[in-house]
Amino acid sequence: MNKKKEGNKSKFLFGRKNYVLMLIGIAFISLGFILMAGGGSDDPAVFNEEIYNFRRIRIAPTLVLIGLGIEIYAIMAKSSK
Repeated sequence: MNKKKEGNKSKFLFGRKNYVLMLIGIAFISLGFILMAGGGSDDPAVFNEEIYNFRRIRIAPTLVLIGLGIEIYAIMAKSSK
């Protein structure tokens, strides 16, 4: 009966390192999407050039791609179990 209880013990799929890396990746992705936000115009008849600034075109998508790379690494990395 005691062995049955030990067999039902839940184990995490990944190790602590993997989960920390996943959180870092999510933070990069979130920061990228936050930096992409805004730049619209209140008046739809007026075009706002701010939508094409360096932050929205270069930095934000780069952060999102880096975050996705970190997520892939976190999933594929071998846990230290």
